Amino acid sequence: MDYKKNFWLVFLVLFINLPMQTSAQLSVLKKTFSRADTLKGNLTPLRSCYDINFYHLDVKFNIDKRFISGSNLFKFTATQDFTKLQFDLFANLNIDKIVYHNQVLTYTREANAVFISFPELIKKDNKDEFTVFYSGYPNAALKAPMESGVVFAKDSLGYPLVSTACESKGASIWWPNKDHLSDEPDSMLISVSVPKDLKEVSNGRLRKITDLKNGYKKFDWFVGSAINNYNVAVNIGNYTHFSDSYAGEKGKLTLDYWVLPYNLPRAKADFTKNVKTILKAYEHWFGPYPFYEDGYKLVETPYPAMEHQSAISYGGYMRGGPENDWVGIPKGEKWDFIILHETAHEWFGNNITAKDFADLWIHEAFGSYAESLFIESLYSKKAGQEYIHGNRTGIANDRSVVGPYHVNQMGSGDMYSKGAMLLNTVRTIINDDEKWRSILRGLNEMYYHQTVTYDHIINYICAQSGKKLESVFDQYLHYKSLPVLELAVKEGKLNCRWIAEAEGFDMPLRIRISKGAYQFIYPSAKFTPIDLAGISAENIETDTFNYYIGLIKAD
Repeated sequence: MDYKKNFWLVFLVLFINLPMQTSAQLSVLKKTFSRADTLKGNLTPLRSCYDINFYHLDVKFNIDKRFISGSNLFKFTATQDFTKLQFDLFANLNIDKIVYHNQVLTYTREANAVFISFPELIKKDNKDEFTVFYSGYPNAALKAPMESGVVFAKDSLGYPLVSTACESKGASIWWPNKDHLSDEPDSMLISVSVPKDLKEVSNGRLRKITDLKNGYKKFDWFVGSAINNYNVAVNIGNYTHFSDSYAGEKGKLTLDYWVLPYNLPRAKADFTKNVKTILKAYEHWFGPYPFYEDGYKLVETPYPAMEHQSAISYGGYMRGGPENDWVGIPKGEKWDFIILHETAHEWFGNNITAKDFADLWIHEAFGSYAESLFIESLYSKKAGQEYIHGNRTGIANDRSVVGPYHVNQMGSGDMYSKGAMLLNTVRTIINDDEKWRSILRGLNEMYYHQTVTYDHIINYICAQSGKKLESVFDQYLHYKSLPVLELAVKEGKLNCRWIAEAEGFDMPLRIRISKGAYQFIYPSAKFTPIDLAGISAENIETDTFNYYIGLIKAD
């Protein structure tokens, strides 16, 4: 494999933390879930009893010692009466104290969960708050973002370059929070203190910089939109800044870029070429950029990429890492893959966020599919579909794309390419491109700044399309094997049926007679004749360009 030409696939394999193996090898890989997995992944009454409204994370980075210290203010609304709740912080980090109404609370810890009891009943619908003070040596991530933690690196001139990356393990690997995807704060203040000769960039908008008179400066960033915990980012470095703006569907969108000084010429050429064109295509397909209030940023990091909301981590200029891929079509312009893929997550992943890590396919299937829509916007529908088709080589069919629920575990890495292929198939079945575009935009409007389940997404697409597609999504997302179309000649007529695990699988399929016009047939689990004059086992052609299926041909 040419790693330079297949950066996206290498990143995918690294991100899910698996070696490159055959499908047979991958199929036997199993994970035993621990108590810590359950405490992290399960929305128990001790977590569902309160809804987070606001965080103020205030943290200091001692880079030389790789030590952090600070606090996080939890503002919440009680969803029921309770006296006890759970928040999350990895066990290797110390809790210095927990303060509630000027009282220091007692607490217990189990694995990476923290349990606190309040001195009085907190009643349903009441708004309240507490503050956790903490410190310690956070996990250092050597292979971010597939490893979670804090990346302590240096740039080419020897300046510190520090960034966080915590999608797979969760944000509690470096700061205390209610670490479950289902609950996002409505807004957040991120205050980060760093050595005074460095700059710090987080999500949202910079409110102020304070000289602390002790060799440190504090940077206050305010996020005015709902944000999931793993998207909260710290980036520390010897950054230089340049800016631009984009005239989008909701008006002027600020574009801010934070890069290392020696990469400034490359960044100006790359970002100026890519960002506005990508935003224009995505706004066409998905609706307005979801975070006009917080702006759009690219921030250079010492690892490949991460979709940190309004502050995308960009490692395209990494020294010693895999070269960033530029994607496009033969003899066409090439486009920066990192910007293309991670920007798509502002709609799918950040605007619409899965409630459970098992449904991370909602982020990655749509994020990968978006790449093809960008290619389509620039060139043609056929070019976009060819892009999807070409990525089939990365599909392992190793296990379910949907992961196990309530244990903070994602499904197969096939969520990228197989997920994109599935969405293109659904579009083909709907057979109305404007309706398909309205569905993609409608999803982002209906679930604007919300968390969603598998059923939310599937039910919306089925309802808006008027198609019964539940079994199609079920087969491709819950089973590793492909549906197989079996052809057989019975009583002189060509018959067909689907072989699939999904109950009631009846995916409409496009077929034709030897390069003629495609038309739909509707196979089921039972053999039925194909009602097309002149069709035979010799001249039937199935649309395997847009459908990813197995085929058993008639004798």
